Amino acid sequence: MSVEEQFRSRFKCPKCGNSQAETRKVAMTGTGLTKIFDLQTNKFFVISCLYCGYSEFYNLEVLEKNKGRVSDVLDVIFG
Repeated sequence: MSVEEQFRSRFKCPKCGNSQAETRKVAMTGTGLTKIFDLQTNKFFVISCLYCGYSEFYNLEVLEKNKGRVSDVLDVIFG
């Protein structure tokens, strides 16, 4: 099961309690030179509630580094 599927299957919105979500991977600029040259060096995984739109961002670099421990990370996040 992919990281996205694991997040979606365990998601429960902390704002409205809905359990349906969508996931995306996004990239953003930082500050300084990356902003001036529009270099999108910051990559995130986003999960958003399909009812109220509440979204949480997770650093993809950290998730990739801890790929083997994703279920441990999910246990901490979702309890």
